[in-house]
Amino acid sequence: MDIQTTPRRRTQQPGRRTFQRGGRRPARQGTEGHSAHNHNDHEDVRRGERERKRMPIPKLEPGDIRIIPLGGVEEVGKNMTAIEYGGEIVVVDIGVQFPDEQTPGVDYIIPDTSYLEERASAVKAVLVTHGHLDHIGGIPFVMGKIGNPPIYTTLLTAVMIKKRQEEFPHLAKLNIEVIARGETLRVGKHFSFRFFETTHTIPDTVGIIMDTPYGNIVMTGDIKIDHKNGVPEPHEVETFSAIGKEKNLLLIADSTNVEKPGFSYSERDVHINLHKIISEATGRLIVGTFASLLERIIFIIKDAEEMGKKIVIEGRSMKTNVEIARELGLLSVHRGTIIPAEEMQNYPDNKIVVLATGAQGDEYAALMRISNRAHKTVKLKKGDVTLLSSSVIPGNEKAVQKLKDNLARQGAKIIHNNIADVHSSGHSYGGELQWVHEMVKARFFMPVHGYHHMLRVHADMAERLGTPEKNIIVPDNGSVIEIVEEGKRIIKRKENASAGIVMVDSLGTGDVKDVVIRDRQMLSEEGIFMIVAIINLKTGKVRKSPDIISRGFVYLKESQDLLHRVRFLIKKTIETATSKQHPINFDYVRNEVRETVGKLLFQETHKRPIILPVLIEV
Repeated sequence: MDIQTTPRRRTQQPGRRTFQRGGRRPARQGTEGHSAHNHNDHEDVRRGERERKRMPIPKLEPGDIRIIPLGGVEEVGKNMTAIEYGGEIVVVDIGVQFPDEQTPGVDYIIPDTSYLEERASAVKAVLVTHGHLDHIGGIPFVMGKIGNPPIYTTLLTAVMIKKRQEEFPHLAKLNIEVIARGETLRVGKHFSFRFFETTHTIPDTVGIIMDTPYGNIVMTGDIKIDHKNGVPEPHEVETFSAIGKEKNLLLIADSTNVEKPGFSYSERDVHINLHKIISEATGRLIVGTFASLLERIIFIIKDAEEMGKKIVIEGRSMKTNVEIARELGLLSVHRGTIIPAEEMQNYPDNKIVVLATGAQGDEYAALMRISNRAHKTVKLKKGDVTLLSSSVIPGNEKAVQKLKDNLARQGAKIIHNNIADVHSSGHSYGGELQWVHEMVKARFFMPVHGYHHMLRVHADMAERLGTPEKNIIVPDNGSVIEIVEEGKRIIKRKENASAGIVMVDSLGTGDVKDVVIRDRQMLSEEGIFMIVAIINLKTGKVRKSPDIISRGFVYLKESQDLLHRVRFLIKKTIETATSKQHPINFDYVRNEVRETVGKLLFQETHKRPIILPVLIEV
């Protein structure tokens, strides 16, 4: 790799190799444990009302600090926060979110950056906490809009950003500078930051401390506490004790798992259980997990190698992350340990471990293709053991069940999180977050990274622990939060920054408009009804019976009575509309046909298909 390993050295121009998607939706491999759902109908209404009421945001007063969460506080995903001070802006993380049934045909959902675009000259830097897609995935779509400022992050994250950027060779070069934990970074004239090591499911994860004249702003990023039986490990105590000894103004903390009591299951214990499964496997072991769980992937490969087993890597994102880990020295294996799938037959079954993407049942991911016999080289057989080392993301339950059924039909034994401790979350449970609060002892608190109810639970915890209610802000996306009066008060302004839903299509050239999504939803739910009519320009009469094409609406062969009435109505509507028109206004005629036919179809079927009248002039 050509990214420098010394602190704050700049990356070189990314290569021009492009990963072809082949028309497929990107695999959801970058947001471990995160929901695929991004909003619901009530949330859409509330956001729409907020957008309509949006008022101009006043200029920030000298000495005040402004914080605007642009994503990640009304959902799990697309994390992005802007911090403004002294006429300058720094952005923390630029993530994406994956679509759901409410956003058909969309590849990614990214934060609304209108506020930053209007102030692009003031944006001095982007700081990135770690390499998961919900924190780095939006970089290719956003950086150009905000002036392409320098990006500061740790080495592994820098490499992952660079690798992702190779999928977009037409974009401008990124200026990535590698920082070291503990280093003080000065940005612009007014900003000073430090980075502290945190525990997550991917190496090189950091929290961020912003130094201000009134105390520290401490941002945990995605975090869990490394512990043993609920007792934080010495390195965690050392890190947070040092932070707690300073004057801390504001704590901004992860809320994803705040509702779960106690301490999360330790990744160390997961490794112990995985070791047992790998060592006891009498047939081939196929492991399905998130490609983003790099720490776990590294352990599985090393552990299997120590047992004399061979590793097969399946799935583009899995191969990419393993390649990165090897290039950075995070993973060192002997030559011949990792083999192509074509060579599996050369070894006994109990000496083969397959690492594959697709534990969420993604249609085109490696494990799903293996399960439905579509994979060209990996074919399941009786005696194989399939290990799903991940949680089920809400919304993916049916897809995962289909995956399990497919695996079971081929005789594979299945081990998953509900029957064995083979997965741990990368996000702190309630007990861990309470410990963080008690260690940091900040004056103000703002929960982030979660749905609104999660943020409320976290806010209630902070209040129980002694933070006054007036010192706690529960934000929405676009909330304008300010620390005023020389750090004495924190407020949420009545004005909001734009926080709409910005959707990116497969071309990656811009956001998908709401009208396109509405049409896609109607097509999927109500279908399409196309009318083709030939009109005599001289008389305005319809020549022969109109043709009708229906897809996803009604089965034409079983709806002849309805079609007969529709054809009669089309002919009557067209000829009535054209009888007094010379020349004929075809736009008017099309609208009349669309409206009258739509009323009839709704009366008869209670459906509203998209109606496309095609009028041919002769």
